[in-house]
Amino acid sequence: MGRVKGTAAIIGGGIGGLATAVALGRDGWQAVVYEREAGLSGAGTALGIWPAALRALDALDLGDRVRALGQAQRSGAFQRPDGRRIATLDVAALERRTGDAVVLLYRPALLEVLRSALDPSVLRFATPVRDLDALRRGHDLVVAADGIFSRTRRELFGAATAARYTGRTAWRGWLDGMPTDAFTETWGPGAKFGVTPQEQGRTNWYATTTAPERAFRPGAELATLRTRFGDWAAPVRQVLDAVEEDGILRHDLYVVPPLPSFVRDTVVLVGDAAHAMPPDLGRGACEALIDAVALATALRAAPTVTAALHRYDAARRRPLRRLTRTAAAASNLVHLRPLWVRDTLLRLALLPGPPA
Repeated sequence: MGRVKGTAAIIGGGIGGLATAVALGRDGWQAVVYEREAGLSGAGTALGIWPAALRALDALDLGDRVRALGQAQRSGAFQRPDGRRIATLDVAALERRTGDAVVLLYRPALLEVLRSALDPSVLRFATPVRDLDALRRGHDLVVAADGIFSRTRRELFGAATAARYTGRTAWRGWLDGMPTDAFTETWGPGAKFGVTPQEQGRTNWYATTTAPERAFRPGAELATLRTRFGDWAAPVRQVLDAVEEDGILRHDLYVVPPLPSFVRDTVVLVGDAAHAMPPDLGRGACEALIDAVALATALRAAPTVTAALHRYDAARRRPLRRLTRTAAAASNLVHLRPLWVRDTLLRLALLPGPPA
């Protein structure tokens, strides 16, 4: 069976778009990435690269570079705000089962790893896509990697597929001079605060709670965090004592509803454009990397682009629907009452070990 090759237009220069360009380029496709921003995004904090995503990076010959750049997570625990342990995350079992730990890496650093694997001529910055049909006419394949608020998704599948607010907001950031190799997530009533390793001796942190949509307080987010989480036990209190206002990112959390397909004719959705989910499993960037390799694999195995895209859809949509449901359940669990029931369910969920 012959390998499909041709020209591909990729909408979006984030993780999914760049990884897809690398994967297709390795198979002889002539890919062009259209990114509306003037350059790669410099925003973001540490991403957890799980073993399945590391294997996807291995398929792009980039896995060892990410392992070398990132910081492996060596232990993990969930606790209550007073510091009492709820459950332990058996990171060693994950490494024994898969051969890899979870690797934490700064998002801009991962983007740079992917960019470095591409010829600069592939990237068209400051070039927003306004005419999807023109791309379809001019290319054998169009890959929509345009994120959670994907215009392509809405154009293909309608306004009902627009991203939906979850009712929860998140703060994120990182600190120098607080090295750790442990993951700690503190669960209070309806809120959580996480601390993870990051490369170069940094500490990555994040927090979530319920909030009205777009209830941002520029210049006062640190005060909000200290009011909500400031009396929680270590490491939360120490992080909030060290955080400065200009080091805080805040984003409301959105999800994409289940789609009838990730494919329409010769257009395919990857990453958050297809399946944005709550961040509680830390799998968003991972699944975008896996999408890229799965798409290239399908194109390699099928006789036509159309047949390949159906293979990709069949391979990815059902497991991603299960993963999305699991992420939603994990997101909802922190809000469960009474707390002893919530904590018991969390312990039971972790008995098989972390998902690979």
